[in-house]
Amino acid sequence: MRDEETTPQTATGTLSPGAPAATRADAPAPRTGPAPWTLRLVAIGLVLTALNLRPAITSLGALLEEVRDGLHMSGSVAGVLTSVPPLCFAVFGVMAPRLARRFGPGAVVCAGMVAITAGLVIRPLVGGTAGFLAASALALMGIAVSNVLMPVIVKRWFPDRVGSMTGLYSMALALGTSLAAAVTVPLTDAMGGSWKAGLGIWAVLAAAAILPWIPLLRARAATQEPAPATAARPEAPELRITRSRTAWALACFFGLQATAAYITMGWMPQIFRDAGVSAGTAGVLLAVTMAMGVPLAFVIPRVAARMRTQGPIVVFLGACGLTGYAGLYLAPSGGAWAWALLLGISNCAFPLALTMIGMRARSGAGVVRLSAFAQSTGYLISIPGPLLVGVLYQHSGGWGVPIALMAALMVPQMVMGVLAGRDRTIEDES
Repeated sequence: MRDEETTPQTATGTLSPGAPAATRADAPAPRTGPAPWTLRLVAIGLVLTALNLRPAITSLGALLEEVRDGLHMSGSVAGVLTSVPPLCFAVFGVMAPRLARRFGPGAVVCAGMVAITAGLVIRPLVGGTAGFLAASALALMGIAVSNVLMPVIVKRWFPDRVGSMTGLYSMALALGTSLAAAVTVPLTDAMGGSWKAGLGIWAVLAAAAILPWIPLLRARAATQEPAPATAARPEAPELRITRSRTAWALACFFGLQATAAYITMGWMPQIFRDAGVSAGTAGVLLAVTMAMGVPLAFVIPRVAARMRTQGPIVVFLGACGLTGYAGLYLAPSGGAWAWALLLGISNCAFPLALTMIGMRARSGAGVVRLSAFAQSTGYLISIPGPLLVGVLYQHSGGWGVPIALMAALMVPQMVMGVLAGRDRTIEDES
């Protein structure tokens, strides 16, 4: 067991994302490099984990009307339901660094997949709103800690491929998101029309994601995974992340893009259904929005890792979002496919934010802290958004005011993204 400062990510100095593979020549591979099968297993674990980080949310968005009717929810209560994901991500995500130091990132992610599986199994079986929310929170707790630790695992195991590996798991995350949105309604219909069966079926995919982490946990000592209890200690006295302007800008950018994403996942099908689109087509439109992230989530991190500043990408994504919201306001059903595509492009601010987390810190310990701070603070910022949309929808009697709010929030998102994308690190500022 070795300290993080002697793992491949730091044995070569302070590798920056996108650094050429040749820079690893200084590290004695036989002594510090993990076995090839280990890296393949970690990559499989990352992909399967990423596939499960959104189906618990987007499957619910596709069946929100049926769940509301089945549990007798008002619009405001449904707004609370769509605000539960960012709340859980903020509360539980902040625990991830401590858990990772105590048990190791792989063990925590494995436990997260167990929590997701259990939550998805229990959620359809409860008969009331409180139990439904509690089971959802259990699944979201597992998602929260895994969200935070995915960039950490990439930085630790693939320090010279941060952009490509972030793109790989971001692509898998987008695939899982879009898959759940697209097939939940057809699966529900095929299983007799029960929304409980349509939500519970996703527990099978979550259970599969547990498997790759088990041999990694058993072989942790042999694969020379850094000792988790000491991984972040060398930098702890020096790194005060709350003094970093870049960390705050990244947290605000992450929070605002999460606000847009969870409003989209929670409410976009309902916007289309209220405009006269069928339930099945509305689910497919949400799937199209999420599916845009599959290719773009792989491309954008690779492009961003090669750029000194990521501001131009932030502005482009924001412009797509503003155009999509304008379309939803003016012609929600007439141009539905175009608006779904544009909002899908805009939602790729998420993999961009993940990439910037890996680029704005020099070391693995810095990435742990920045990832926990940016994601926990960001999700905390995003909590009011979906709830406010539900309240405005119920009291205004339509979607005009909520859509105007969504568009207005895109402006500060672009500003914060430009600031977060500047070429600097949190170690320089804190």
